[in-house]
Amino acid sequence: MLDWNPALYSRFEDERTRPARDLLARVAMDPAGVANVVDLGCGPGNSTELLVERFPHASVVGTDNSEAMLDKARERLPAATFQLSDIQDWQPDVAPDLIYANASLQWVPGHETLFPRLLDALAPGGTLAIQMPDNRDEPTHRLMRELAAKAPWAKAIGDFSRFRTELMALDGYYDLLAPLAESIDVWRTAYQHPMESPAAIVDWVRGTGLKPFVDRLSPELQESYLAAYERRIDMNYPERSDEKRLLAFPRMFIVARKA
Repeated sequence: MLDWNPALYSRFEDERTRPARDLLARVAMDPAGVANVVDLGCGPGNSTELLVERFPHASVVGTDNSEAMLDKARERLPAATFQLSDIQDWQPDVAPDLIYANASLQWVPGHETLFPRLLDALAPGGTLAIQMPDNRDEPTHRLMRELAAKAPWAKAIGDFSRFRTELMALDGYYDLLAPLAESIDVWRTAYQHPMESPAAIVDWVRGTGLKPFVDRLSPELQESYLAAYERRIDMNYPERSDEKRLLAFPRMFIVARKA
């Protein structure tokens, strides 16, 4: 997959940052006792900024596997530390008090071993805070897959089942972490985003879930795929009373405290 597009991702920054704020609001940690914080998969730094504000005396490190995203994050927060790394291989230099992963772990396979490893990497009493989009079954993502299986796009896109990790059920994550944690809080909610048009919904997902599909297409095939996709979005997200389209976006939250 080609590198991420920070400008496209940030086009809906307020909407993307809202669940990051909601996740952080459930992290019950006294800022005075927090020395080291890691933003795992920090993107353009919008979530890192929340952490810097919440923990002004801590060392806050943002990590990402995209140089383009890290460049934007460094522009945004020149005093913070940002590092290039892959979450699958990431290991902290110092055990963090907080590992915060907002909308990043859904791209990483092997949650059965990854999540316990991240909890174990914390300092004693530390917190693992995770938010993941849980929208694979929403029309936005179902339609991506349906079109990817059709001609003339199927051959170029290939096996799209590996583009994103299939999440466990929420209670599965609870069962995975509860025996290892002093406390655990899990919840799921669906945000409702009023969007100006079907094209706006397409722009939203082009910054994330749609990207690996269109990256594999030639310019001509991209154009036809996106046109067909937008037509289907139009049919599946009808106009509301104010002429906008309501985009439902389910998200999963996990906050686990290490003993």
